[in-house]
Amino acid sequence: MVDVSAERPALVACLRHALAFVALVGASTAGAQAVGHSQHERPPGMPGEPSTTALQGVAAACDAAVYAGHPLALGALLPQGNDTPQAPPPKPPKGTVFRDRAGTCVVRATAHDVEPPTTFARNDYSRRQPFNADSTFVLVYASGGYWHLYDARTLRYLKRLDGPAGDAEPQWHATDPNTLYYLPTNGGLKLYALDVRDNTTRVAADFSGRLPWADADHVWTKDEGSPSADGRYWGFQAEAGNAFAIRGFVVYDLATDRIVGTRATTVRPDHVSMSPSGRWFTSSGDEEGTWAWSPDFRMKKKLHHKSEHSDLAIGANGHDVYVSVDFQSPRGDVFFVDVDACPSVPAATPAAGVAECPRTVLFQTYLDGAHASLHFSGKAFANPGWVVVSSYDTQRTRSGAWPWYTDKVFAVELAPHPRMATLGYHEVSHYASYWTEPHASPNRALDRVMFNSNWGTSSADDVDDYMIVLRDRALPLAARGAAAPSTVAGRAR
Repeated sequence: MVDVSAERPALVACLRHALAFVALVGASTAGAQAVGHSQHERPPGMPGEPSTTALQGVAAACDAAVYAGHPLALGALLPQGNDTPQAPPPKPPKGTVFRDRAGTCVVRATAHDVEPPTTFARNDYSRRQPFNADSTFVLVYASGGYWHLYDARTLRYLKRLDGPAGDAEPQWHATDPNTLYYLPTNGGLKLYALDVRDNTTRVAADFSGRLPWADADHVWTKDEGSPSADGRYWGFQAEAGNAFAIRGFVVYDLATDRIVGTRATTVRPDHVSMSPSGRWFTSSGDEEGTWAWSPDFRMKKKLHHKSEHSDLAIGANGHDVYVSVDFQSPRGDVFFVDVDACPSVPAATPAAGVAECPRTVLFQTYLDGAHASLHFSGKAFANPGWVVVSSYDTQRTRSGAWPWYTDKVFAVELAPHPRMATLGYHEVSHYASYWTEPHASPNRALDRVMFNSNWGTSSADDVDDYMIVLRDRALPLAARGAAAPSTVAGRAR
């Protein structure tokens, strides 16, 4: 193995998440219903020999110890066959690169047992971009509600960030690698910009007195949304008081400091977001389903009848794409919708009269009784046409076999007959709690992927962050036009 971590800081004591959340950000018991990351009810290789060569930096270590100067050719993953779990190898020390049994280079990025933060140090969510604009920093969420900064090239722990705490919804600036946007915990009326170099904060946007609802005192996405890929357009749900009473939706243009559109609603969604292009605002909830709205809220289209784990991505043709799973379908379809290609209807059209957008099935999860939970990440904006999937808590087939998608991180092309490739195995062999979910998320170029793991233990909080390091263009550019919708919804393939 190759150790690329720098000198380890001394161990510091951090409060447990629940206690620190109250102490640091003043969350009230009435605000408990505002916690993000909805947890929907789930449906009924050993590494190679370690290297001892001392090198500087993760990329160089992977080149020398795993890739040996040769391009990585990822093996094709086909939606068939079995993949029996193997016993996890010993947990690697922080900073040691090794060959995953998928053939990729993996490195443990955090070590909560010997450096801050304690209890767990993890990638926050699949729908959040962990890497900054040039992949020099990586963002880590920890017990105590704090956010921490690491050097993504050497994995050196840098600092605890001042400002964001709890569900602050941090979002990296699209082009400035030193700027991180965030909101007050569970939303507020100001959007802040933090310079991570010196922990100084400025107000980037102030919504005070600008919303059509006088009592709305916080805006947020409910923790699962993102701005447009260029960081210009932001979509929020506006809420009032400690009860988080929904008031409506807001689309905001950060470049011109202009509210583009608002829409009143009485139904609180699970979360909202902007699409990567900024052409669509999305609202997602089990009561009304998942919808895409024009930024002025004059038009809408129905993406899904439910609200499941999902994300928004860029298709190979440049269109916005919605990726999700349909647990109500006969075969547990994972599918995508070309949002731009789907016809719109006037916003006033009754929901019952709006047909769902055409969908393309990527693969099926109900295989002879097998099923799993899945997270999706479409954050590889610079390599469009791909989505990263992390499967976990997989259940076997009726015959006892493990399905092909068992407990791994893999990439899926957004195409009718997609190419797929295994990127790594997250080794969460014992799903213990929400914090142990892998939540894999790539950088924009799709040559780095972060994921979480309790590494074969049954612990609910012995969780660290791991990085998959790919060679440039290990995943080729998806075929142009591959995101065109088809009519394979509900049809077995």
